Formats: sequence, C-alpha cells, structure tokens
Amino acid sequence: AEAAEGVRRGLGICAEVIIPSLFPFFVLGSSIMELGIPQRASRALSGVMSRLFGVPGAGAAAFLVGVMGGYPLGASVAADMCERGVISREECSHLLGFCNNSGPAFLVGAAGAGVFGSVRAGLVLYACHVLAALTSGVIMRGRAVVVPSTTGAVPEVLPGALARAVTASVWNILKVCGFVVLFSALVAALDASGMLSRISGELSVHTGLELGAARALATGFFEIGGGISALRSCSHTRANFALGALIIGWGGLSVHMQTAAATVAVKPSAARLTAGRLLSAALSAAYAYCTYSLAF
Repeated sequence: AEAAEGVRRGLGICAEVIIPSLFPFFVLGSSIMELGIPQRASRALSGVMSRLFGVPGAGAAAFLVGVMGGYPLGASVAADMCERGVISREECSHLLGFCNNSGPAFLVGAAGAGVFGSVRAGLVLYACHVLAALTSGVIMRGRAVVVPSTTGAVPEVLPGALARAVTASVWNILKVCGFVVLFSALVAALDASGMLSRISGELSVHTGLELGAARALATGFFEIGGGISALRSCSHTRANFALGALIIGWGGLSVHMQTAAATVAVKPSAARLTAGRLLSAALSAAYAYCTYSLAF
C-alpha cells in the first residue's frame, strides 16, 4: 500500500514538475542536434573547451543545455552527439563527468523558495552548482583537443527537424518519469518498513547531523526531490545549506539511472560518471558552505 502511494506521488511529481520543466528543454536539446548547431559552433568554441576541459567545442552545447534544463539533459545531448559522430566515445565520457547537472527551475524554485524560503538562496545554490560543475570539468579534464571533432555530417535546416525533436523528447521524458516513479515507490517502501528511519538514526549518531538532516541525506541518496523536501523540517543553518547543495550535486540513484538510460547507446565510463557526481557534490557543498552569508 505504501509503495502504491509512492507510485501515485511519483506520477504527481512527473505531471506537476518533471514534464513542465524538462520537456521544453528536451525539445530544445534535440532541435539543437537536428539543426547541427554543435557542429557549426565546434570550431569557434574549440579553444576554450579544449584548454579548460579537454573536449571539443561542440561540448559547450551539452553543458549549456544541461545547466539550463537540468538532469539528465546534458547527458542526453552528449550521448546524442557521440551517436552522430560529432564527438568520440572517450570525449563523451569526459564531457559526461561535468555536463549533467540540475537546472535553475529546481534549484531556485524547489530548493531555494520551497525549502529555504528564499529565491536568493536558490540563486546562490545554482551559482554554487554551476561553479562546482565547471571546477569538476577542469579537474577531470581529458587530453587537449587540437582540432574539433567534425566527423559527423552537419545537417541542413529541415522542415522535419522539430517533429523529430518532439518525437525523441517524448521517449526521453517517459524514461525519466519511469525512474522517478520507481524510486518514489522504493523510498516509500523503505520508509514504511522502518529501514529509512534506522538508516537516518545511524547517520545522525555518526555524523552529528540533526535527525531531520540525516533523513534528508538518506533519502537524497536515492532520490533528489525527496531528499531536498525532507530539509523543510530542518533549521536554516550553514551546515544544512551545504547539505542541500551536496544532495543536489549527487543527484540520487534515480538521476544516475536516468543518465544511464539516456546514454545506454554509447556505453560511457560508469566510473567516470560516478566520480564526476561525487566530486561535483563535494565541491557544491564546499561552495555553499562558504557562500551561506550571501544566501540569507
């Protein structure tokens, strides 16, 4: 019964949050690929992207769509570029280490205004999140790319580009919603069994976090939305603000599965994806801890 309630809650999240916030950006990302914009921009952006991150200039499209739209759009665009031959599989793996990020709609709306009661707090969280992604990209950079990858043919502007983009986006949003519903049911079942409470209690004892914050951390390991929502009952301290940034940077196993589904065709390095999320989470928390006074 509790798992079924979790499914209903997950479907509600999909209808009220996921589809309205992600679907337009899925269409945007797919349209960008259909129109060949990354290939055309590759040479112009190659110098910056190669020196900083060791990826071709086309990778800027994946990063920008990712930070505008949120999980897992950056990964989806990067995988699409790899399938089209715009970037290599190795370059795709390097790109996925930092281009898959949360978007401003969630950070400013759900986390900032919804949890911390401040749009400014959400904007600070978003800035920390983007800065952490960029820092992760520099730390995990690949080998410098001298000539941008342009092995794939640059498509012309075709009348059917938007239709193909919408069709692909519908399939992608279904995959995302499937994992959101699954992990919503899983977290509800863990909560009903008492296991989530036991894990939270152990975390509180061993980390010194207040019980509500420990519960948010335990929930956020599985699912980002539930983890952030659990922070509503916590005080707005510097530590809890950093914890929120940590949960968002990690993304939860649900986001990891969404990313795996979006990139299954190119088989990127799972270790690099996980390392990128861990590094981004740690850096986000550190930046948020240092900028707490700017948020409140």
